[in-house]
Amino acid sequence: MATPLSIQLYTLRDQLAADRDGTLARLAEIGYTAVEAYDPTADPAGFRKRADDLGLSVSSTHAYALFDKEAAEVFDAVAAIGTDLAIIPGGIAHEEFTTADGLRRTADLLNGFAEKAAERGVRIGYHNHWWEIEPRFEGRTALEELADLLAPEVFLEVDTYWAAVGGADVPALLRSLGGRVLALHVKDGPGVKDAPHTAVGKGAIDVPSILAAAPDAQRIVELDTCAGDIFEAVADSRAYLTALEDGS
Repeated sequence: MATPLSIQLYTLRDQLAADRDGTLARLAEIGYTAVEAYDPTADPAGFRKRADDLGLSVSSTHAYALFDKEAAEVFDAVAAIGTDLAIIPGGIAHEEFTTADGLRRTADLLNGFAEKAAERGVRIGYHNHWWEIEPRFEGRTALEELADLLAPEVFLEVDTYWAAVGGADVPALLRSLGGRVLALHVKDGPGVKDAPHTAVGKGAIDVPSILAAAPDAQRIVELDTCAGDIFEAVADSRAYLTALEDGS
């Protein structure tokens, strides 16, 4: 694993809303040393101080805020929390991924964000769900088609679970996308849209083959929902992935 295992904090959004500092402390106690934020504009200075106090690095952040806040405010916040990677995790109509014109509009939007980000020393990435995977263009997923239209500096954070739900052979997809993939969201569950997720390693996803297809990508645990105790699930996910990457 090229970089420390990270966790997307959206996994613990309810716990963070109730007690941000305590939740971050529990993640550090579990053994996480890196986190991915989901709203950098929420008290960036306070968040950074708490992360620093706990020895947590910020691997990246989602930047949905770019759709409703000034770009300068968002990129200042990205820098303040301690990362230079800002990822768009949604906010684009699903229908845009079903036509060539829609993909061009999407690429123009992301490339425009990337131009503004570059002025502040930030890189833009895009995070998929299933709706960028299900549409096919002569056998290729919409995500692959989009990747060909993106500026070279725009990277991908591939959500491996949603890619599988969308019908992709995920290892093959990762090999197709190649160096465009900077990070992976690693999650597990039954592999259907509306069911709760499980700890990584306890669901239907073939996690080892997926990780082997992108050995240098950042691994980021994310559970959108969880039927059991969320802290137990994220602890089990970390233990499984650490053992897997260590070859034990």
